[in-house]
Amino acid sequence: MESADRFTIRSAAPADADDVFRLIRGLAEYERLAAEVTGSAATLRAHLFGARPSAEVLVAESGGPLVGFALFFPTYSTFLTRPGLWLEDLFVEPERRRRGIGGALLTAVARTAVERGCARLEWAVLDWNAPAIRFYESRGAKVMGDWRICRVTGDGLAQMAGGDRPG
Repeated sequence: MESADRFTIRSAAPADADDVFRLIRGLAEYERLAAEVTGSAATLRAHLFGARPSAEVLVAESGGPLVGFALFFPTYSTFLTRPGLWLEDLFVEPERRRRGIGGALLTAVARTAVERGCARLEWAVLDWNAPAIRFYESRGAKVMGDWRICRVTGDGLAQMAGGDRPG
């Protein structure tokens, strides 16, 4: 059995979907967004390991259930005319933090971006999450205050797809 301070970073496998989904719920609770989690381990498994994967996941394990994950997917920069990666989520269980796991996950995603010839690795961070902001900045990330994320979901997405404009 591994000690609590030893961990391994690897690509997720279909059998990890339940554990990754458990960590996603943990992330949502940490971010005060638990009510936003409406998916399931089954849909996650289908989207990660189905015929047309939507994203990839790296996981951190330490002799038992998974303790962290990083979920990412490809993007493209029209200005640079090169691909990139978007890091959707990076999460380490609170009791496992400050042991190098988050840094190792971030390094592994960055290494993947470099190996694939990506021009950039990007992600969003909640403005109130000062520990995460410090963590990212300590690793060379620039928090871009002049950009805002736009989102459309549910009925609004359907309306946009139909070309309708709100009254």
